Amino acid sequence: MKNNPKVEDNFPWDQTMRNHFTTFPKFLLSSILLISILCIFYTVSFSNSSNKDLNIITAVHDGREEVAVAPPPVPSPKPSPSSKTTLHQIVFGIAASARLWDHRKNYIKLWWKPQMRGVVWLDKGVKTGTDDHILPQKMISVDTSKFKYNNPKGHRSAIRITRIVSETLRLDLDDVRWFVMGDDDTFFVPDNLVRVLSKYDHNQFYYIGSSSESHLQNINFSYGMAYGGGGFAISYPLAKALAKMQDRCIQRYPGLYGSDDRIHACMAELGVPLTKEPGFHQYDVFGNLLGLLSAHPVAPLVSIHHLDKVEPIFPNMNRVQALTRLNIPINLDSAALMQQSVCYDKTRSWTVSVSWGYTVQIYRGIFSVREMEMPARTFLNWYKRADYTGFAFNTRPVTRHVCQKPFVYYLSKASYNKVMNQTVSEHVQHQVSNPDCKWKMADPSRIERVEVYRKPDPNLWDKPPRRNCCRVLPTKKKGTMVIDVGVCGDDEVIELR
Repeated sequence: MKNNPKVEDNFPWDQTMRNHFTTFPKFLLSSILLISILCIFYTVSFSNSSNKDLNIITAVHDGREEVAVAPPPVPSPKPSPSSKTTLHQIVFGIAASARLWDHRKNYIKLWWKPQMRGVVWLDKGVKTGTDDHILPQKMISVDTSKFKYNNPKGHRSAIRITRIVSETLRLDLDDVRWFVMGDDDTFFVPDNLVRVLSKYDHNQFYYIGSSSESHLQNINFSYGMAYGGGGFAISYPLAKALAKMQDRCIQRYPGLYGSDDRIHACMAELGVPLTKEPGFHQYDVFGNLLGLLSAHPVAPLVSIHHLDKVEPIFPNMNRVQALTRLNIPINLDSAALMQQSVCYDKTRSWTVSVSWGYTVQIYRGIFSVREMEMPARTFLNWYKRADYTGFAFNTRPVTRHVCQKPFVYYLSKASYNKVMNQTVSEHVQHQVSNPDCKWKMADPSRIERVEVYRKPDPNLWDKPPRRNCCRVLPTKKKGTMVIDVGVCGDDEVIELR
């Protein structure tokens, strides 16, 4: 039987198409190869052209070609160890009044150093004093009567004070990185101020300070405002920008209360937020600062304000005498000032809290570090109320139980041992009458003095913040406790074992 041809073989068109598709893959491969060669050629050519004209941007508008040169990227300058800020590069603007100058200049004498630069800005002239050579230069602020002020509870001197940074800038001093604002009743720790500002790039816009301890004050003003009494720092470029617009800015806020909220308003218009540093202390409180200073944050102590509102920080002396004593540990190891360490006397079941350069406190019983790092409420809020909700941070009550009251030992003297490379500070028990405790445990009242040993660490704040450790050392000295304070060792934990 004769085989019949396939149906598709009977159509010449199909035969032609079959031959065409047989050759198509060869054509496709050739085309792809040609296109690839062309792409490589143009890529190399474009790359060479881009290397020559990297910064040329071409745009075409309505048939016209416009060429713009793109600026090369400028890296943000960062402070290096060789360019760290020095005290000479910080200029202070201190707000003062002629009426209180004779009294408050004694606070400034305690922290001012010969190599420092700054101006005390007064509302009017004062008599020349025999101590002028150990104080900053005095100048009188310009007249501000043209500016509007209509806050019924405030005083228009706020306008004069808010312009201090701008007025200080216009003195055109050389080699300035930072302007620092403070009041005549602000006590600064200059070396710690340098440590804090050295962390930041002074070529950028920075507004550095801290808020109030009073929750209500922060609500009434702002949590984002640096309080002027606690001090704040403004970088040089930001001060220049502020000076250009501040007078216009002030006129827009006649209803504000003080000087620092006007600065804050202008910073908001410049778009610069507050960079918070917890070592600046406004201290909007009344009473005894023991609870606050003995549980200081893990940060350098930069300032203490409202010296006339709070009690002297050391008992049985006036405020100037108390700050004079505080200068002893400042001169020995300012970086460690007020830094809290907590440890335990295992044999006697005591908790020991050391605030270096200030106090040692001994508690009967074992308290956690979490509890000890909260300030005890030895102070009242700004409205003179014993209200724990009035503070902007956690606090703990002052215990009423006679057996849980701390025994407080205040710094009496301190020195530096060059051979051992360590400081030795002596703390003496603050004598107060307490009812007898009925607990059957060791009585801290038998400890009359505490010796604290510590190796100075000027680079303490160049490392990530960490609380130092303390250890109660054995001693044969009667009525004496000996404590070593220093960097925590490997695997060292603040715990009772």
